[in-house]
Amino acid sequence: MKRLTDVDWDTWQGEILATLVFVIRDGKILLIDKKTGIGKGKINGPGGKLEKGESPEQCARRECFEELGIRVSGLQYCGQHRFQFVDGLSIHVWVYRTHDFEGVPTESAEASPMWVPLDDIPFERMWEDDGIWLPMLLRGERFRGRWIFDGDRMLDYELLRELNQE
Repeated sequence: MKRLTDVDWDTWQGEILATLVFVIRDGKILLIDKKTGIGKGKINGPGGKLEKGESPEQCARRECFEELGIRVSGLQYCGQHRFQFVDGLSIHVWVYRTHDFEGVPTESAEASPMWVPLDDIPFERMWEDDGIWLPMLLRGERFRGRWIFDGDRMLDYELLRELNQE
């Protein structure tokens, strides 16, 4: 499995359901240095796995509080990603952005927060796909992505701009 065409996307289901949240304020984006789990050592947005009975938006709120101690609100749905790894791992991710939160982003056992200028995002320390779709999120565009990874290495992808903007 090295190409998108190697996957039956009509029947594909993510074994892990997860969220990502990007807080943007005053020309900066709130990122985390991930300390545990998938992507440990990479920079990303806060987020994580859905719990049983939880909606993606509920998960996004909970994960921001658990990882950074902040309560996000006004979440805007930005898109979805379907990640298929050659080792069989599959992850379905819902992505959100917001300007609104309460509290001070605080380091936890899972993440170290960092405010980064929008024109200085450290893509070289992030997942390879982030440099492709994160600019769309920053422009307020919705997207839908399918990605094939071998470990940290991206092998193939398709990224579509969603036309049904709300």
